[in-house]
Amino acid sequence: MREIILLLSEMMNRIHDILMVGIGINMSDKELHFWVIGIIGLITFLIVFVLVKIIQLLKFNTTILSFIFTFVIMTVLVFAIEIQQAVSNSGNMEFADAVAGLWGFIVFFVFYAMIAGFFYGMHRLVKKKNRKHKLKKKEKVHSTKEPVVVAKVETDSVVLEEEEAEPIKYRTEVRKQRETSRQKSEH
Repeated sequence: MREIILLLSEMMNRIHDILMVGIGINMSDKELHFWVIGIIGLITFLIVFVLVKIIQLLKFNTTILSFIFTFVIMTVLVFAIEIQQAVSNSGNMEFADAVAGLWGFIVFFVFYAMIAGFFYGMHRLVKKKNRKHKLKKKEKVHSTKEPVVVAKVETDSVVLEEEEAEPIKYRTEVRKQRETSRQKSEH
């Protein structure tokens, strides 16, 4: 763990040296952090933005985004704990500890995903059976009723015919149909 922090520190020192000596830009540490972290942050944002747009097209997009966000938070938390251990001398600061902590999160998440997947599959199965049952019931109702021919109207030697209409359910519908057919025959 210390090696990683030292490596990152060395990388920042080299970037600082390249900017100051190689390019000839004289910056304080605050100015260097402003530019380097600002540019890295914007590039990271653009990459994440594109990835989120792609993830939005997937079926379980909320779950995927939640996992990624939680994993990032857990990574920061794990490294913060390791740094705190080094500063307070309450434990050894080791990269293996951080990796073990992140593996714990991944294992628990996989367990959760398996249970959630099982319940989701059961829900889909029940929903599919209910849909098939409703379709069979609907087919049974439609097959017992005969098609209804609404009206034939002659207009300039052209016969217009409506083929099938919905079965009549209420008396008011019968009255409305009679009135419309009378009006059509009068014109």
